[in-house]
Amino acid sequence: MDLSELIAKYDVPGAQVAVLTDGEIQDHAAGVLSTRTRVETTTGSVFKIGSITKVWTATLVQQLVRGGVLGLDRPVRDHLPGFRLSDPAATGAVTSRHLLTHTSGIAPNHFTDTGGNDDAIEKFVATLAEEEHLLPPGTLLSYSNTGFTVLGRLVEVLRGKPFHDVLRERLVTPLGLDTVATTPYEAILHRAAVGHTGTVPTKKWAVSCCTAPSGSHLAMSARDLLAFVRHHLTDPALAALREPQLDAVPDFGDGIAGWGLGWMIYPGGVVGHTGVSKGQKAFLRVDASAGLAVAVLTNSTNGEPLAHEIFNATGIETAPPPTPPANPAPIDDWMCGTYRNPLYDITLNGTTLLYRPRNELAASFLGDRKDPVDVVRLGDSTIITTSGHEVMSLIGSDEGGRAKFLHNGAAAYRIA
Repeated sequence: MDLSELIAKYDVPGAQVAVLTDGEIQDHAAGVLSTRTRVETTTGSVFKIGSITKVWTATLVQQLVRGGVLGLDRPVRDHLPGFRLSDPAATGAVTSRHLLTHTSGIAPNHFTDTGGNDDAIEKFVATLAEEEHLLPPGTLLSYSNTGFTVLGRLVEVLRGKPFHDVLRERLVTPLGLDTVATTPYEAILHRAAVGHTGTVPTKKWAVSCCTAPSGSHLAMSARDLLAFVRHHLTDPALAALREPQLDAVPDFGDGIAGWGLGWMIYPGGVVGHTGVSKGQKAFLRVDASAGLAVAVLTNSTNGEPLAHEIFNATGIETAPPPTPPANPAPIDDWMCGTYRNPLYDITLNGTTLLYRPRNELAASFLGDRKDPVDVVRLGDSTIITTSGHEVMSLIGSDEGGRAKFLHNGAAAYRIA
């Protein structure tokens, strides 16, 4: 089945696919960049890669480590004078390794807008002194875009330049990557894909540049993404980033078996990352032992099953996305209760999840959605929503034998 048939099968407006084998890249494109403009998708178009950006940030950090400038296990504040979190103990304990493995305890997303100038990241990191800190460092994996923004600030301070300038100087230009856009202003110089909810175009192209510049802000072609991966596979110093740091991670439905430094680790020694940004979904899988890498970039929230079919067809086995079982077991009492993160109090009873916003920003994210979300039991310690098929784990145990955390990639801690 060719790519045009696949995007029709999965109702995806446009996509790019690139495959790296034996050092050579083959790429394909199909569909349109926007269902509104009907501009054709080409192999030179740029798609947002979302959180695959984090692998690029980890690469810049590893360059600092290799140069003896940064110590992964030294406290971040040793390199960032004035760095402060709301939890004094966490301020002194958080390391770059914690940030790279999402074990810093910094909450997943903070949304303070500090502008778009060269000092945006510096100002944003300063706001963390007033933000609720989620967990003590090293407690468990809890995915954090904000943590990677701190890494972006480390790169700025230790290189003496804005993050995007370092990115271009250290990676984009040396690798000859013509389509990489480090800002929305660069992206509009290319044929840029527009995100879609299904097939309906989104009304916003990118998140605020200060909240995730080193976590989810890049756009590029699938070919340039794999040219970056080829650099990873040919530079021995970058292999350290693919070494497992966490042997077990909570199940949140993506089939992830472990975590490296920036890389997600999948069964069979495959590494990769997934990126989601304003209606665009990007998928990257790499089998370093076989010299094989596959990138699938889509401009729709429907992109995941398309990517899974392509991975399997190109020799990277992936499990299908989870779906609710036909005859689920009941959700046990030890799972039920109310769990808190900086945005919501989330109450799980026997059949539903109810989100109660803790501030006006969280309320705006919910919009008009007031009804509880239906859930069913998926596994021994997991649940799944019946619409959207979002998987969450119940992990840990308090003194009463109840789960301590509700985990959907990021943790919410029990309060009742």
